[in-house]
Amino acid sequence: MKKLILAASLSAMAAVTALADPIRMGTEGAYPPYNFINDAGEVDGFERELGDEICKRAELECTWVTNDWDSIIPNLVSGNYDTIIAGMSVTPERDDVIDFSNEYYPPSPSAFVGVAEMDVDLSGAIIAAQTNTIQAGHVSEIGATLVEFATPDETVAAVRNGEADAVLADKDYLAPIVAESNGMLEFIGDDVAIGGGIGIGLRESDTELKETLNKAIDSMKADGTLNTMLAKWFEGDAPQW
Repeated sequence: MKKLILAASLSAMAAVTALADPIRMGTEGAYPPYNFINDAGEVDGFERELGDEICKRAELECTWVTNDWDSIIPNLVSGNYDTIIAGMSVTPERDDVIDFSNEYYPPSPSAFVGVAEMDVDLSGAIIAAQTNTIQAGHVSEIGATLVEFATPDETVAAVRNGEADAVLADKDYLAPIVAESNGMLEFIGDDVAIGGGIGIGLRESDTELKETLNKAIDSMKADGTLNTMLAKWFEGDAPQW
């Protein structure tokens, strides 16, 4: 019995120690306004402000790490960082590999964007999407020709230079790009509802960290702080809790 109690105590101490260590927040740094690298070379954006506030409320010491999108889940699982906070929609396929916190961004639409005044038949078009995203999966499902790129910037560039007829991405990401294109780009067709809301990705074993982050996220929803951040970074089109 004493051995069992000792083992349980050591296990609890290990869990406390794990949360006492700096929590490494992994993000892409290339998906504004969710996350990007600012002129000072630092992670910035909605998720930086959100993550810092979560860590403050959870009384956690946190550091920020960037990682390419296409290997962001494998590098979480292998221990290169402790969370993914990178505009990642919760899907059953991802949830089979990692765990997620409570959602901090409500489900929101994806959208197609192409060159203005071009008559694009989406069902037979060449459509760009970032690799390993829910949008890439959707393009394959509708029977269009998918061209994948490692970064979101490259997907938009493919439309601008004629490599693709359209790009499919989060509408929140595309909206400022369309607005700043001086009429060159426009939305095509209807919005597309795919995937769930966005949560923080975690290793399946990090149950205590998940609970700690959930409490902070829920408190931000309850006092309106999260809605204020959404309105700040995504302007009038921001979904609200």
